[in-house]
Amino acid sequence: MPRCLKSSYNQESGALTNLVPLLDRVLVEKARSGIEIPEKAQQKVLQATVVAVGPGARNNQGQHIPVTVKVGDKVLLPESGGTKVEIEDKEYLFFKENDLLARLT
Repeated sequence: MPRCLKSSYNQESGALTNLVPLLDRVLVEKARSGIEIPEKAQQKVLQATVVAVGPGARNNQGQHIPVTVKVGDKVLLPESGGTKVEIEDKEYLFFKENDLLARLT
């Protein structure tokens, strides 16, 4: 199962890009259109595609807790939050898995 962005060569920096998020972090690319929840809710919910996932976190006993989403999954995320990064002229967002609202099936 792929866990990262496809490797590519950056001509400008001469670096190989192979991005694997740490722990239970998920890298997503926002979809162009959003989904709105009822007017009573104050935040807009956005749809995104998972492009990379970390290996998972560890609990207090040191046991591995795998990430439940995989590359290619469509997810809902809150309008605010996440960490913006720009990779090869594209904008992505890092989220911890527990910040994702839902996986679309």
